[in-house]
Amino acid sequence: MNRRPMEAFPADPAIIFMGTPEYAVPSLAKLVELGYVVRAVVTQPDRPKGRGRKPVFPPVKAAAQRFGLPILQPEKAWDRNFCRTIQDLAPDLLVVVAFGQVLKKIILDIPRWGGLNIHASLLPRYRGAAPIQWAVINDESETGLTAMHMDEGLDTGPILFQEAVRIGPNETAGELHDRLSLLSGEVLTATLEGLIAHELRETAQNPSLATYAPKIDRGMSRVAWSRSARSISALIRGLDPWPGAATLVRGKEIKLFSARIEAPDGPGISGRPIPGRVAGRSAEGLWVETGEGTIRIRELQAPGRRRLPASEFLRGFPIDEGMVLGI
Repeated sequence: MNRRPMEAFPADPAIIFMGTPEYAVPSLAKLVELGYVVRAVVTQPDRPKGRGRKPVFPPVKAAAQRFGLPILQPEKAWDRNFCRTIQDLAPDLLVVVAFGQVLKKIILDIPRWGGLNIHASLLPRYRGAAPIQWAVINDESETGLTAMHMDEGLDTGPILFQEAVRIGPNETAGELHDRLSLLSGEVLTATLEGLIAHELRETAQNPSLATYAPKIDRGMSRVAWSRSARSISALIRGLDPWPGAATLVRGKEIKLFSARIEAPDGPGISGRPIPGRVAGRSAEGLWVETGEGTIRIRELQAPGRRRLPASEFLRGFPIDEGMVLGI
């Protein structure tokens, strides 16, 4: 790709911002707050949602409208007409935060300094679409953010800046998502400041250390109670808020949230543990035996209903002690 040397990075770069979900809004807001030149905001097209299938704005589009910025919504970011539009804007840099499309050489070659992506992992670990969820599902104690000079590969470009973040022992993917969303704006501006001051150098990724984070789908939701309490708790946290881990209860798929690894407060059921067996229940939750250890489920959701604390859920959907879940 046609890039100038890093040392020539301009003091006031002309930026095209590319992002779509709520996650990307703090990064755009930070650029506006600090007075960076944002010549246009590129986001995904409006999509129909809900029962009425009415078109809904991407969150980044709504933010761009508040900031009074020009908005572009290509169906495909490699469309030649769209690329000509970007070329006419003469950007120095594309800033990409959770845009949702793979960028090809045709667009990465347009800005004089290519693309700067803020990725939600410590690359080369967790390349791909769902790094936050997989870090939690795999029970990692640490993740972070990487500022990367983009190339045509899947999150393979050289690293400019990284910041590590601890994952709390009971933190959900949704909670971690929100923390990293806010921190992304800080990492983005720290990277831009480092580039402008000519203080950053590119570091190539080591491909032998790469791991991948494919898209999350509903097929991952069903809990296998024969696994350990630690593994099941991580799955429940990693699929919270979407799509939610689930188990069968009297033939209905019940979603499970807010798990903790702990034994029942009372004596519980004695004898040899049975994976999936309800060992105890109270206003504080539902205790379930696993292949190794016991977990407490603090929130549940029935089909077509809203997510509820266990105390409220169990009043309307009784689950008795001794019942075996998942069958």
